[in-house]
This record gives sequence, structure tokens and C-alpha cells, in this order.
Amino acid sequence: MTQDRTIKILLLFCATILILGAAYLAQPIVAPVAFSLFIIAIVWPIQQALQARLPKLLALTITVLGVVVVLSVLGLLLIWGFSRVVQWLTSNADRLQVLYGRGVDWLDGHGVSVASVVNPGKGNTNWILPAVRDIGGRGYRLISFIVIAFAFTVLGLLEVDVVRKNIERLESAATRQMLLVAGADIAAKLQKYMVVRSVMSVLTGVVVWSFALLAGIELATAWGVIAFVLNYIPFVGPLFATVFPTLFALVQFESWQLAVAIFACLNLVQFLIGSYLEPRMAGAALSISPFIVLSAVFLGSFLWGVAGAFMGVPIVIALLAVCDEYESTRWIAQLLSGRERKRA
Repeated sequence: MTQDRTIKILLLFCATILILGAAYLAQPIVAPVAFSLFIIAIVWPIQQALQARLPKLLALTITVLGVVVVLSVLGLLLIWGFSRVVQWLTSNADRLQVLYGRGVDWLDGHGVSVASVVNPGKGNTNWILPAVRDIGGRGYRLISFIVIAFAFTVLGLLEVDVVRKNIERLESAATRQMLLVAGADIAAKLQKYMVVRSVMSVLTGVVVWSFALLAGIELATAWGVIAFVLNYIPFVGPLFATVFPTLFALVQFESWQLAVAIFACLNLVQFLIGSYLEPRMAGAALSISPFIVLSAVFLGSFLWGVAGAFMGVPIVIALLAVCDEYESTRWIAQLLSGRERKRA
């Protein structure tokens, strides 16, 4: 009995490694498909409500356009925020040069030589071609991701009703019930997750903007917008949303003590919102161990980049919802959740 259980665990471990390896190798297809399924689960109630009053194709068009507008607005806000920062840094290039000189001199005084690493030689342009190739490759991958995700989202929204009817025609009542219940549960949890994430992102943006104004940090609106958009990526987004203003404050005030204080205050804000308010708003239905959340974010980032960092937590939510439907795997959902098991 013990030997059989050990074999099953080893087989499960091997299957997990193979699945992750396949997901990594098939990133150009699997990542946009996973993202499209996530979008479908979020926006399907909107399309369903529209279909009750409008023709199906018109409802689909309105829904898809709404998704495109929302994602475009988020992207443009992030670009606008960072463009303001770049403009400020460009106009204060002299100050940056002075700070760079001070930093190099301080490091040289402590036996650390970085001048040859940072500036290996004037007139050396060998780095330009690889940089251009890297930017071009990233742009191509981004366009491919958008096109594939858009196509699968449109096709998926067209076939939601068909898939549901096919499931209802399955002969096995247990399988039919499990698929319908698990699908509805996953969709409801992902919708709640995005609502909570959006509310917390808005709150984070407002608080960071207010703090930047009180602290006298320039471009307060830009920092609030950047914090709002990046907060959609758990852990990683809030971290960058605190690091960037801290580095900016170091350049603006030329005081590392003040920069450290700003970094501490911003992280306190992120901690209170992410670790106190958000779990209480999400409730027990979305309760996941913080260790699992962090692991999902970094594993997703390793597999699929930024898209994986964003999709890591929703995928975990979906997997735990499926595990919770089976008696044999319910212990996994309980083990990985962030809530304490109540004794009967």
C-alpha cells in the first residue's frame, strides 16, 4: 500500500515536470491560449447579458471591443507614466551625471571599480546590433501573443454555448456535473479575483499618488498611474512600483536616507493593501497560501515572461477549484489554501 502511494507520488511529480517543460517549450501558443481562456471566463457574463438583448455577433463585437479598449487603456497609461519619467530624467541629465560620478568615486574609494564595466570604452558600438535584435524579437513575440490571444478569445466566446450543450449531452452524469460545477466555480472565482484586483489597484494608485504629493516627489501622478497598472501583477508589480519611485527620489533629493525612508513607506502601503485589505475583501473563496502565490508568480514568469507572472495566480485558482471537486484531490486544495481547516 505504501509502495503504491510512493509510485503514484513519483508519477505525479514526473508528470508535473513534463507538463511544465511542455508549457515552456510551447510558450508561443500555450501562453496566449491560457490568457484568452482567462479573458473568456471574465467577460462571458457580459456577453451573455448582451446576447439576451442583441444578436449574438453584435454582442460578441461589443464584448471584444470592450476588452481591447480596457487592455489598450492600461497599456497606454503605463507607457504615459514611464514616458513622463524618461522626459524628467532626460531634462536632468546633468544631475544624473554628477550622481554617477559621485557613486563611481565612492565605490572606487571602497575598492570596487565599476567604471570599466559600466563604460568599457568610448566609441564602442558593438552592443547596438544585439540590442536592436533583442528589441525586434520582443516586439515580434508581443505582436504574435496579441494576435493569437485575440483570435482564440473571439473563437472561444463564440463556442461557449456550444461547449456547454455538449457537456450537458455527456452520458456520465458524474462527469457532466463535475465539469459544469467546476467550470462555473472557476469562472466565478476568476471574476471575483479580477474585481478585487482592480479595486486594490485603484486604491494602491491613489495612495501612492497621495504619498508622492505629501513627500514632495515630482511626477506624483505618473507614479500613481504606474502603481495602479503594475499592481495587477502580484508581488512583482508592487515591488517595481516601489523601487522605481525610490530610485527617482534618490536622484531628486540626492539623499540615500530619504530614499530609504520613502522605500519603507511605499512598502508599508503595499503590505497593508496586499496583505491586509485584499485578503479580507477576497474572502475565503480566493484564499491561497502566500508562498504558493509567490511561487506561482515566479514560476509563471520563468515559463512565459510577463504574461506568466500575471497568469500564475489565476491558473492556481483554477487548479485548486478543480481539485476541490474531487474527494481524492480535495486535500491538495486544502493544503495549498491560506485558510485554516476547521475541526468537525
